[in-house]
Amino acid sequence: MLDLEGRALAAELVDLFGRGVDAPLSDDAFDDLARRVFVYQFEHNAPYAAYCRRRGLLPDVVDHWSRIPAVPTAAFKEVALVCGDPREVDAVFRTSGTTLGRERRGEHYIPDLSLYHTSLLPNFVAHLFPDGAEMPILSLIPSAREMVDSSLAHMVSVVMDRLGGAGSGTFATVALGLDLDGLARALRRFEAERTPVCLLGTSFSFVHLIDGLRERGESFRLAAGSRLMDTGGFKGRSREVPEEELRAAYEELLGIPPDYAVNEYGMTEMCSQFYDNVLRDRVRHGAVAPRHKVGPPWVRTVVVSPETLEPLPPGEVGILRHYDLANLGSVIGIQTEDLGRAVEGGFVVLGRATGAPPRGCSIAMDLLLQAVEGRGR
Repeated sequence: MLDLEGRALAAELVDLFGRGVDAPLSDDAFDDLARRVFVYQFEHNAPYAAYCRRRGLLPDVVDHWSRIPAVPTAAFKEVALVCGDPREVDAVFRTSGTTLGRERRGEHYIPDLSLYHTSLLPNFVAHLFPDGAEMPILSLIPSAREMVDSSLAHMVSVVMDRLGGAGSGTFATVALGLDLDGLARALRRFEAERTPVCLLGTSFSFVHLIDGLRERGESFRLAAGSRLMDTGGFKGRSREVPEEELRAAYEELLGIPPDYAVNEYGMTEMCSQFYDNVLRDRVRHGAVAPRHKVGPPWVRTVVVSPETLEPLPPGEVGILRHYDLANLGSVIGIQTEDLGRAVEGGFVVLGRATGAPPRGCSIAMDLLLQAVEGRGR
């Protein structure tokens, strides 16, 4: 739970998010909000404050949002990065870890879910329903009732509850996986009724769907306007399918064209999400710019050097760093290990850095642990 100061700042942010993704937010306005969020986190998040002191980046030194210290994603596995008491939060989202379950899972403490929801919904609508369409939403992801600590399951459950039309449903469970028979029946009914649908799932769940349909010799020509969102990669999976091959299969087996297949890029450590530009471009402009990721105006992304974590010139490949105002209750700056490059209007994700963590991330992680443990003073 946020204190009085935090609730006042959260109310201001909720109002901002509620204006939607088309409301302009200048760099000066973002800078003002980001540095106020940073001050609040410095005063209320003890591990983060120790890390900032260790780096010599205190609120009176940080003169622009891009200098706010970002925390490596690995830090969420080691310390409770939360403003206030971690026992008094609305939710705790945990990273998936490895398939063997031996890797320590990161934990993102969410003191105020209203910020998460108010960031999620207008951004989702802008990129999955830019045409204002309403339709059944069919999920290939187990519900949040089963996966209470999954940020993705929570996201999908909120979207289905707030936006799903008649006939929406979940067609997967943790124990049994994808309910191919139930999903196929639903798709056949909506196909016959000429009712557009929206499918949501992980990339790997769609691979299961594609494999199952091919084994059964079954395919669909879903109504015009049908669309889907896939998300996540294939970490620890036995099979990986290129994005282009997946999109071709969506059109072949479901009748959903590539511009209506939107990939989501999200992180347990962030309360906001990024989406492909394609469907929004198609609806708004009738043409589509090269596929890239777009975030809401209350998020800024910087591409930095893997070695130094210093910003790189536009177009150069580095690792992605995100600043998310919706992360009020934890840390605003998230240093990923995802490779990418900036493009006009957003960025392109090029995959994960392979092997050992990038040198810059390892150094930052060492500094954080030293600060928290009180070493090196």
